[in-house]
Order: sequence, then C-alpha cells, then structure tokens
Amino acid sequence: MTKHEFEHKLKEYVKEFSRAVATTDGEWIIKGFIDIYRTIYTISIDTKVISKVMELLLFPKLRDFANQNNLRMELAEHQNFYPDISFIDSKGNIFALDIKSTYRVNNTKVNGMTLGAFTGYFRNRKSSKNITRPYSTYAGHFVLGIIYSKSNEFIDEKKRYTIDELENIASVVHDIQFFVQEKYKIASDRPGSGNTKNIGSVTDIEQLINGKGPFATLGEDVFDDYWMYYMTKDMARAADLEKPAYRNLSTYFDYKRRGVV
Repeated sequence: MTKHEFEHKLKEYVKEFSRAVATTDGEWIIKGFIDIYRTIYTISIDTKVISKVMELLLFPKLRDFANQNNLRMELAEHQNFYPDISFIDSKGNIFALDIKSTYRVNNTKVNGMTLGAFTGYFRNRKSSKNITRPYSTYAGHFVLGIIYSKSNEFIDEKKRYTIDELENIASVVHDIQFFVQEKYKIASDRPGSGNTKNIGSVTDIEQLINGKGPFATLGEDVFDDYWMYYMTKDMARAADLEKPAYRNLSTYFDYKRRGVV
C-alpha cells in the first residue's frame, strides 16, 4: 500500500467517525465520568481531558479500519511517544498517525495543534528514543485532526448527577469535525505554543481540512529541511550564535539564497 492509498482509504473511513462520538444533533456523547455508586461527575472543559477521551472513543473505529484493510495496528507504548498509532501493511510499509484535537475560536480559526517535536527523533531519523519506530522507517506521516466547539453553557464541575439525570447533563463540546492530512501539509513555519520544541499547525480551518498550509506546495523535503535546522533563541544561544539563522519561511529562503548550507 502506498501512502496515497492509505490516505485515501482513511479519509473515506473517517466519514463514519462522527457517529462514534456525537449524537444526531451534533452533541458529544460523553457526559461525564461514573463511579461504582452510579454517580456521574461532569467532565472538565480541559483540552487535554477532551483529547484523551476522544482518542479512547476512536480506537475501536481505527481498529476496525485496520482489520478491513489488512493492516496491523501498533499503539505507542508511552504517552509522550510518536506517533499515537503505527499502521503496518502486509508488505511492511509503515504509516504514522497522530491524533490531534483543537477547538474553534471563531468560524474560521482554531486554537492550533502541535505536530510533534522538531528535535530528537525528527532530526536523528534512526533514533528509537520517544518514537515507536525510527522516523525514517515510516512511509508517511499523517494527522487525524479533530475540530470541536466548546459549549456556551456553564458547566458546574462540582455538581453530581445520577443515571436518571443523564439527559440533563450538558455536553462540554459539540459540532465535531474530522479530517486527515499529511503532517507537512498542515504545518506552519512557527513552533507550537509554549516553550516545547514542537512544530505548530496552521490555525485556519479551511487550510487544515484541505491540507493547504505553507509547506503544502513547497513539498515535504522543504518542510523537513526547514524544521530539522530550525532554532529557537535558546537553541541559538546554546550553539554560541547571536540569533537563529531564520525565524519563518521568508527568512529561511533568504538564508538559502545566501548560499549558506
């Protein structure tokens, strides 16, 4: 199976995912957590909690996808390992799939996603540290993206419910949308939020869904070269440099035109 065949099959299959996570009117099917006394605790709006529960809901569907396409599904051994899932076909071709979620900030923008490290295994592509298999062994690197809207209703996390009150509990997210794209096609030329050395995604919803980030037309080789040599200010100082050689695609191409390798 080629990476393009894998992508096509997954894009077709992902159309079924909405039924696995949402009601017919678009509300998330998860209402909270339940204990052995049948008490329901409302779920937090925390993005990490939502992302993890989404993953748990999707794993059975992804297992079905693997079975239907004669793929072996290999989960990451640890939470911080890349990718979330590795799919292996009968000929030994391996495809990386990371599950990423983000929320809408308005009708056209999302908060953004982080698309994995640009140091470590990304640069040393034979390394097995924090990655299921060496980066270079994957035939393709894909993102299963989840976009959702946060509830406008006030969620009282201190309140407790019984099973009989289940329908009274508001869903914390709604209008869930899925997409599949190769990682480089939705990557931005900026790191993700915070101080972590992660690749950031574009935040325009249309660019995410259609794979039209700045590297999409430039190609994966440019994406790889850009992020393999990208430096934060701290990384530049540690290398005894006054400043990073480039900070975005415009200055990257200026750097390349100067003949610096």
